[in-house]
Amino acid sequence: MRRRLRSRRRPGRQAPTPATARTRAGRQLHGGPLTYAVLAVFTAGSLFPLVWTAVTASRDNMRLAKTPPPFWFGTRLAENTATAWTEANMGLALLNTLLVAGTVALGTVLFCTVAGFAFAKLKFRFSGALLLLTIGTMMVPPQLSVVPLFMVVAELKWTDQLQSVVLPTLVSAFGVFFMRQYLLEALPGELVEAARVDGASSLRIIWHVVFPVARPAMAVLAMLSFVQAWNDFFWPIIALTQENPTVQVALTGLGRGYVPDQAVIMAGALLGTLPLLLAFTLFGKQIVGGIMRGAVKG
Repeated sequence: MRRRLRSRRRPGRQAPTPATARTRAGRQLHGGPLTYAVLAVFTAGSLFPLVWTAVTASRDNMRLAKTPPPFWFGTRLAENTATAWTEANMGLALLNTLLVAGTVALGTVLFCTVAGFAFAKLKFRFSGALLLLTIGTMMVPPQLSVVPLFMVVAELKWTDQLQSVVLPTLVSAFGVFFMRQYLLEALPGELVEAARVDGASSLRIIWHVVFPVARPAMAVLAMLSFVQAWNDFFWPIIALTQENPTVQVALTGLGRGYVPDQAVIMAGALLGTLPLLLAFTLFGKQIVGGIMRGAVKG
């Protein structure tokens, strides 16, 4: 048996030291040609809807009705964009959507983080039942709450006002559950107990202990909430009108007529998409960096 083991050992090969293991672990991996080919295909598929929107927005309605459709940019992008900006009041719509999406994202992050911390680390009566009830609301279709919600908004005289869109979405059951699951693993209970021993109040613990630990998850939740509020259509089309619209409501006023002008509609959709692309371009590295800092431990 010893001879067999000696014969299997390769001469000159030593066991890796801890320093060598750390060096190999930190070495960046490189993909082969097949990996880059697959990534290129998925990237092209992801960019195709945006490119096609820009192509159709740069043509006229008559050219879009022909077969085959155009596959390259035309010369009417500026004209169609100006028409969409004027007809849909896109300046006011973009400002309203930015206010709504920013407020919803901020409120969702703050309230859901506090609620998630309470469910994860605080002990109180009926916590399990309340968490189950919160998760259960995710199974209720939003269409069922439209009538009572609109009755409340009408009673408060908030119709066609931005608070009718902001307040019902400041807290989400998904956000509470998401933050609860994250804090359950990322926030040590001993850290909270040590802060209480030092005399810190609950508000101070949330501000100085919970928020720094939950920052990566808060960044992800803020991004998801902002995008969802920006693209929300179902409730804003009921609560708002064309006089005080968000982007999605304003787009419904484009291309009206016997033959809808698809080029103008696509130009308006492009105007409504560009702010999201700009925001992700500016803050994408910070968001991804926050996710990675939360994922890497030790």
